[in-house]
Amino acid sequence: MTAADETSIRRTVEAVWRIDGPRVTAAIARVVGDVGLAEELTQDALGDALEQWPRAGVPRTPAAWLTAVAKRKAIDGWRRRELQDDRYRAIARDLETTAEDEWEPIEDDLLKLVFAACHPALAREAQVALTLRVVTGLTSEEIARLFLVPVPTMQARITRAKRALTAARVPFEVPEPAEWEPRLRGVLAVIYLVFTEGYAATTGDALIRGELSDNAIRLGRITATLLPREAEAHALLALMELQKSRFAARVDADGNAVLLEDQDRRRWDRGQIARGLAALSRADELARARRRSRGPYALQAAIAACHARARSADDTDWDEIVTLYTALESITRNPVVTLNRAVAVSMSSGPGDALRVVDGIDDAQLKGSHLLPSVRGELLARLGRTDEARVELERAAELATNTRVRAVLVGKVTRLRV
Repeated sequence: MTAADETSIRRTVEAVWRIDGPRVTAAIARVVGDVGLAEELTQDALGDALEQWPRAGVPRTPAAWLTAVAKRKAIDGWRRRELQDDRYRAIARDLETTAEDEWEPIEDDLLKLVFAACHPALAREAQVALTLRVVTGLTSEEIARLFLVPVPTMQARITRAKRALTAARVPFEVPEPAEWEPRLRGVLAVIYLVFTEGYAATTGDALIRGELSDNAIRLGRITATLLPREAEAHALLALMELQKSRFAARVDADGNAVLLEDQDRRRWDRGQIARGLAALSRADELARARRRSRGPYALQAAIAACHARARSADDTDWDEIVTLYTALESITRNPVVTLNRAVAVSMSSGPGDALRVVDGIDDAQLKGSHLLPSVRGELLARLGRTDEARVELERAAELATNTRVRAVLVGKVTRLRV
């Protein structure tokens, strides 16, 4: 086999992991009843694929192959520990009667995986980090970038979380309704972070990872069905539907990023917008019934709705968006929200006011991220402070970890040099 063939198969393995890895992990977790063990077994099976597929070829159903190998590894492990109990015998019977190319994951396995990883035994950040690892297949490096923490810190956090779940003997199941409330915030946070990585990939050559955003929306719909009276569950679904509606217009034919103001709004999915607006209306209705203010997902969905209703960037109600971001900022204290408010302020009252907002952000809060210098550079350029703008945008380009995002920033630097 040539080096090119080996490279092609390695890419195939990586693609299978991206698309089906979380479902394989969920299927194994259903069998072994241990999220951490299931993730380790799936990773071991992936290692076997990297070793065997270059010689034997890619199986007709790669996900089924990974699942069968992971199950056998579970059995081997139990055999070595002389724990041939009912679980072992049940899996053995299953393997004897199931063809290797069968692949029928239970539809709600992924949601069970989310609920298991969001167990109250874990701190909120550990819940989110572990779920991103086992449900989305994101690497520790990618998750660390999402959290703006060093990679070793994130790796240690995920390892501790898996050990804590094992020690607590957390069952692999959707809990009883009475137990949903303590886990809901974590579940919603995880679903939205999965969607966010699909909406704007932190690394790689593609701006959008559609399979992640589709999985997040599917989980969001299931969660809203399970929790029909939870306003924020419907609000999160509304937010994802509204943002997903713009996907077709966010990249050009070559996969390059298209900024919001330049997008062809005729390509926005009006059916998805209608679903999003309906979900937002339901969320607002539930909040009013309980005499509650809008939560963070409802506020973000309301911002997305402003964009969805506008015929153009100039037609957008930027004053309303500033108001919504101000409310969101008061809830979250998130520097990224402050940056987004600054962008809205620049459209509402000008780049000078927006720059004052940006300059009030502590650089340490977004250390290692391209976001702060990219917004600052854009505002400086609009103010005619070209040299300062070029320095900020060059810094942003150096920090950007996604190829398409970096290309946009490099293009802005090039235009400033003309």
